[in-house]
Amino acid sequence: MKAWEMAQEIFHNAQPVIRSEEEQTWTDNVDVSGFYDDNLSLDWGSNVPGSGAPEKIMVAAVQALENRGYLVSEKGYQLLHEGLAAHEAGDFVKLHQVSAQLRRELAHAVKDEISPYWNYRYYHSFEEYEEQVIFPEAVSVDCTTEEFADKIHAGWLAQLVGGAMGTMVEGYTSEHLVKAFGDVKGFLREPNTYNDDITFELAFLDAFSKKGYEVTSEDIALAWVGLIPCGWSAEELAIRNIKNGIFPPESGTHCNPFNEWIGAQMRAGVCGMAAPGKPYIAAMLAWRDGEVSHANNGILGEVFNAVMTSLAFVDTDIRNVVRTSIDLIPKDSEYYSVVSYAYDCCICYEHWQDALKACMDKFHKYNWIHAYPNACCEIIALIYGNGDFRETLHIITMCGVDVDCNAGMIMPLLAIQQGTKAIPAELIHPAFSRLDTYMRGEYRTISLEELVQKTVKSIKMAEQAKGKGGTK
Repeated sequence: MKAWEMAQEIFHNAQPVIRSEEEQTWTDNVDVSGFYDDNLSLDWGSNVPGSGAPEKIMVAAVQALENRGYLVSEKGYQLLHEGLAAHEAGDFVKLHQVSAQLRRELAHAVKDEISPYWNYRYYHSFEEYEEQVIFPEAVSVDCTTEEFADKIHAGWLAQLVGGAMGTMVEGYTSEHLVKAFGDVKGFLREPNTYNDDITFELAFLDAFSKKGYEVTSEDIALAWVGLIPCGWSAEELAIRNIKNGIFPPESGTHCNPFNEWIGAQMRAGVCGMAAPGKPYIAAMLAWRDGEVSHANNGILGEVFNAVMTSLAFVDTDIRNVVRTSIDLIPKDSEYYSVVSYAYDCCICYEHWQDALKACMDKFHKYNWIHAYPNACCEIIALIYGNGDFRETLHIITMCGVDVDCNAGMIMPLLAIQQGTKAIPAELIHPAFSRLDTYMRGEYRTISLEELVQKTVKSIKMAEQAKGKGGTK
């Protein structure tokens, strides 16, 4: 049946009715304008749910574009100030108008030819990336053993521990954390698992459970729009793009100034778990996942974390895991300049606080949600933590910035290397027995045991069918 036939059938079958006065509205007694005003207001001033840290996403959008080597016009800055004033005054008529105009300015920002960003190579595809690095041989990991299941259990549990610790303190400088809380080495309040970071990993796992190593960026994108109602920054804009029929890789580049922020880097762990001992496959999966919402250095951030997670299954030396993973980032990329600088700082300074200061000073123009300052924190905590779970968690917490994303990615490395026994008993809270999310369907609430079983089962199935997705 053609669309015109469907429309005609609807029209000719419609029976006239008389509606009550209450039924004649467009909004069914819902404050539609208030709903959209509240959503727009979040772009101009909000507080992180877990920690209360302030964020102005429209300011950050301008910042992010300039970080990526673009010039925002004088008119763009004028609109930015007008929007901030309108938000402060609660003038939503003006705010909606200014927001639309500012987004147009950002969409038409021109390349800043003298920006140092363009001194580095821009990586458009996984094929371009893999040509520039030499992967170590894959190491066979028996996915059928209890030891393997324990490593997966430990990895997810450590992510919950790190994420819960991080949500309490994210969005602040290390100095302000010290002033407010002293030296944080334990939970500051009752922990929970309600964290948007892991949401996107669950969506990846859902797609991976169906397709294994043949999973595509489109499969992951469809999992996003089906399972995840909304996101933040790059992920939110990608979801909007996908809903409008703009699929990867364009979903990560179309009108998306945040595509080198931490969003891809924060969801890499599951890609590494899915390819234990196989860094090439981990990198490939990370690229496919990353390009749903990110590009270039943003995707390389996910590759970096995925490779570290993959190597943790077969290398018990965390310093070696970090060094090898840095070497699997192309040396002509800006991301490599960041992670190699952070590593050099760790070698240079005796104390992690000095390495952190050097990195924060160097990358001070980047938002606290950008991939760069957070990648530095990951490396600092892993090197100075030297394989000790408590100390690594302590350092990554006290580094500040986007702590839940960082702790959620690096704490599983130590847990995977050493098994569940690596996680101190006092950090294993009853809340971690299940995940509560804002997703649709089966993932709204899922027990940790169910998550572990699904992960192990999916990896086993992918391993059985491997050979189609690349096995370097």
